[in-house]
Amino acid sequence: MSANSPIKPGARVRVEQSIHAGESAGRAEWTTRVEGTVLSCEAEPTSSWYAHGKDDRVWLLRLRLKKDDGEITALNLDEASVVTILD
Repeated sequence: MSANSPIKPGARVRVEQSIHAGESAGRAEWTTRVEGTVLSCEAEPTSSWYAHGKDDRVWLLRLRLKKDDGEITALNLDEASVVTILD
């Protein structure tokens, strides 16, 4: 995450993510929405090995949120994730 990213700790955000499954005729889509206050948003390594990745690892952009009920959740953001800043 770059220093000029709009996703900063303390910002209130809504994240929408969709999962597509199945063949074209029976294709299904599930969409989830999560709102909360950003705790952090950083590229972090996974335990998966990838020869062309930094330190030979797969890296994911992880967004940690504190939801209104106090629950802490971590989301892996990808190109299909939609993050809306609510502040």
